[in-house]
Amino acid sequence: MPGFLRLMLLVLAGLALSALPAGAQSFETRAGQAFVIDADTGTVLYSKDADKLIPPASLAKLMTMEIVFHAIKTGKLSLEDKFKVSENAWRKGGAPSGGSTMFAEINSEIRVEDLIKGVIVQSANDGCIVIAEALGGTEDKFAGMMTARAREIGLKRSTFKNSNGLPAEGQVVTMRELALLGLHIFREYPEFYKYYAIEEFTWNKITQRNRNPLLAMGIGADGMKTGFTEASGYAIVGSVTREGKRVFAALSGMKTDKERADEGRRVLEWAMNSFEKQSIFAPDEVIGEASVYGGEKAGVMLKAKGPVAIMIPVTNRERLIARIVYEGPLVAPVEAGMHVGALKVWVGDALKLEAPLFTAESVSLGSLPDRALDAIAELALGWLRKPVAADE
Repeated sequence: MPGFLRLMLLVLAGLALSALPAGAQSFETRAGQAFVIDADTGTVLYSKDADKLIPPASLAKLMTMEIVFHAIKTGKLSLEDKFKVSENAWRKGGAPSGGSTMFAEINSEIRVEDLIKGVIVQSANDGCIVIAEALGGTEDKFAGMMTARAREIGLKRSTFKNSNGLPAEGQVVTMRELALLGLHIFREYPEFYKYYAIEEFTWNKITQRNRNPLLAMGIGADGMKTGFTEASGYAIVGSVTREGKRVFAALSGMKTDKERADEGRRVLEWAMNSFEKQSIFAPDEVIGEASVYGGEKAGVMLKAKGPVAIMIPVTNRERLIARIVYEGPLVAPVEAGMHVGALKVWVGDALKLEAPLFTAESVSLGSLPDRALDAIAELALGWLRKPVAADE
């Protein structure tokens, strides 16, 4: 199949929508890097240097938990399994390390559920190493598993070198991908996401409170994690839910833990109060058409899985623009339900929403004369297409 992208312009007439440069994006945060997304629609509500690669610190533990949750969901692990605390885990992450720890005793065995609570609530470095050694054999191998899994779930740039986020060369993340990771955990593992709301946890007779300052603010926060490095400052990934709305935010580059708490609250409150939901396409509504080469039909209808909606600012309304982007023409035969492209929606100059598109019908191979005509047309006109980057 030719490696070109075909773009169909959809001007969504009749929808009075807001342009972010004139409205919502005029909001500013003191965070050096920020990314805010609506959980229901996937709308990007705010972005500031969100693709800059920075050290993750303890935010790397979100990826460690994703590995654990995935293993439980796929039947490879259970909450009742027990892992042994090695001397390595005790020295590097336990009481002798001087870092965040659940004070696991050397050579003891700990249930997986208690390790989860220790990592999430107490930010336990020793708990992370215990998990890494049990599931990966070594810390290095587990870090490789983390990066590989990150790629599987669509995180293209984040790279992990250990399970707990302690400084390591080449260990980097972006705020965009951390926010998307938080959203992924919420969507894929609702039965485990609840652990992020636990306010305190006691292990080895030592009680520690959750380090997430948002939980005690009464704003509807129920997760997720904080982090700090000398290189990138204070960071947080947080989520708030209220009145049927939920947003995730990832912020980094704050100067103090107080600024992190204050700015996390301010950004999430702004995101909750400044937008309203606007439906674009109803469930099962045909969104557009993709060209088909060599088929009984010249095109195939495209749909999203479920409705398509976008969060729009409550002020400064004007129109938005969307494009169907796919690699094509598609080559017959085409099966119904194939993921072939995406609907991309811009508000102003900013890409705010991407919704996967799927074929709504099957298209069989056309007759030999039909295929011959398509071949002639492709030879005559194919060179006119302008190749563009796949992420344009």
